[in-house]
Amino acid sequence: MKLRVGVVFGGRSGEHEIAIRSARTVIEQIDKDKYDVVPIAIDQAGRWLNPSQSVALLPEPTQDALPESFEGSGDAAVMLAGDTRFKGLTSPDESLNRPLDVIFPVLHGTYGEDGTIQGLLEMGDIPYVGCGVLASACGMDKAVMKTLFKDAGLPICKYLWFLRRDWDKNPATVTAEVGRAIGYPCFVKPANLGSSVGVSKATDENSLRTAIDLAAQYDRKIIVEESLDMREIECAVLGNDDPEASLPGEYLIRDQNKAFLDYTEKYSGTGNNEFVVPSPISAELTKKIQQMAVKAFKAIDGSGLARVDFFLRNDTGELLVNEINTMPGLTDASGYPKMWAGTGKAFPQVVDELIQLALDRHKDKSRNKTSR
Repeated sequence: MKLRVGVVFGGRSGEHEIAIRSARTVIEQIDKDKYDVVPIAIDQAGRWLNPSQSVALLPEPTQDALPESFEGSGDAAVMLAGDTRFKGLTSPDESLNRPLDVIFPVLHGTYGEDGTIQGLLEMGDIPYVGCGVLASACGMDKAVMKTLFKDAGLPICKYLWFLRRDWDKNPATVTAEVGRAIGYPCFVKPANLGSSVGVSKATDENSLRTAIDLAAQYDRKIIVEESLDMREIECAVLGNDDPEASLPGEYLIRDQNKAFLDYTEKYSGTGNNEFVVPSPISAELTKKIQQMAVKAFKAIDGSGLARVDFFLRNDTGELLVNEINTMPGLTDASGYPKMWAGTGKAFPQVVDELIQLALDRHKDKSRNKTSR
C-alpha cells in the first residue's frame, strides 16, 4: 500500500516562490509507485489552500506528475490540526478530510524552517521530513547558530548582532560598533532568513545604514559579518543520529566584479555562475569539510537534511563554517540535489531516504514518556 505524503509548500516568508520551485522538484521526482502525493499550499497571507487550489499554483508538467485528481474541492479551507485525533488534513468539507502518513514541509524561511510548523506537527503526532523544533529554530537564527558552532569548537568568521530596536533608537552607536568590531567591507543580513533575501554588502558607513535598513524590513534581529577574500563551498548532509555528508560543491562565479552571489544570481539563471560537484579542492580538504559538516549538523541536533556552507580563505587557507540551512533549496538550480547527484544519489533516492528518516525519527520519539 502506498504511503500518503502531504507536501506543504509556499508559505508566508520572503522565500515563498523558492518554496514553490522546491516543491515542484519534490513532486516531480518522488517515486509515484511508492507514494501518493497530496499538495498543500500556503499562500503569502498565510491561508492554507486545499489540494485542488494548491495544484493550480504548480506548472502544468508538475500537475501532470500528480496521478490523483483533486478536482471538485472548490474553495473549501483545509488545515493540519495539532490534535492527535486527526493526523492529517481536516476541513469543513468532509470529503477533504484525510489522514497523511508523513508531511514533507517544503517551506523556506520564517513560519516553515524556524520550528513553527514543526511544533504544530509534533503536537499532531504526524511524522515529518527534516529537522525538529529545536534544530529548526537554532538553524534559522544565525546568531544562535553561530553560538552553537563556537561551543562545538567549529571555526567561524567575526560577527555581531543587534535588534532592530537598537538600530531605531541609536543608529550612531550601532554603526560605530560595526566599524570597531567588524570593519569594512562587511555583509549585513536578517538573522532569520535565507536564499540571500535582504542581504547586502556594505563598504562604508553610508552603505551600512542602507544595508541595515533593508535587513530590518525582514527581521527584528540583524547580523553583520566580516567580508573575507574567500571561496564559498557547500556540503549536503543526510541522516538522523548517524548522518552522512555529500561531496562538497562550489559556485564558480564568472564575473568576479559581482559583489556576491545574491538571490538573483542564485535563482534567475543569469549564466554568471555554475555550481560544480565536486568542488575543485584536495581530497584532504574534502574530507575535512565533510567531517565539519556532520559536526555542525550534530551541533544543532539536526535530523533529516541540511546544507552546511563554508568559507575557504584565499589568504590563509583557513576553513570556516558560515551557516547551516535546515531546509535547503531543492530547486533545479539548488546545490543540495546536485551535491547528492554528484555523490551518486539521484534525487528520487534522496526523497525516499528523507521520508524513511522521518518515519524512523517519529518512531524513535514515540518511545519517549510523555506523562509525568
